[in-house]
Amino acid sequence: MRRSEINGGMTRRQFGLGGVLAGSVAVIGCHGAKGSEWKFLSDADARTLAALCDEIIPADDYPSASQAGVVDYIDRQLARHYRKHQREYNDGLDAVDKMSRKRFGAAFADASADQRLEMVLALEKDKRAFFELVRQHTMEGYYSSPRHGGNRDAVSWRMLGLDEPPLRGRAQYDLRKGSSA
Repeated sequence: MRRSEINGGMTRRQFGLGGVLAGSVAVIGCHGAKGSEWKFLSDADARTLAALCDEIIPADDYPSASQAGVVDYIDRQLARHYRKHQREYNDGLDAVDKMSRKRFGAAFADASADQRLEMVLALEKDKRAFFELVRQHTMEGYYSSPRHGGNRDAVSWRMLGLDEPPLRGRAQYDLRKGSSA
């Protein structure tokens, strides 16, 4: 039996290219679209999540959740430590947009402030587990260390009147002088 008969007549190069293309499709399907700034979320999901997070922590004298980088935080965590919640986010964000389109004829992110509030109250009642998950992750992102993607410029710590806590590990040492800072 010839080698070309075993692999369906494909050359080694064709077979390799097929594997690369299949891998690319799998990666794009599981994570943010190629060329997107997101690690897990699609651009549409990120818009929906930003609007939802901003309903949880709206802007006042300080930035809203999305302005403070909470969507970046959640996206990073969904690509890493919160992988187990990926399906919940995919399904939940899709449901939020579908509910909004059905009720108001607009995507959640494009709905008016009153309509978004009405949707959040409905989510809190009808999709409580998803809402609580997003609320928890929004709080984590807003108040956590900026190194995780949220709390941009330590905005929540400044809001609370807190100094930035000292970093543990090597960052607390000035290695140029050979002594601790």
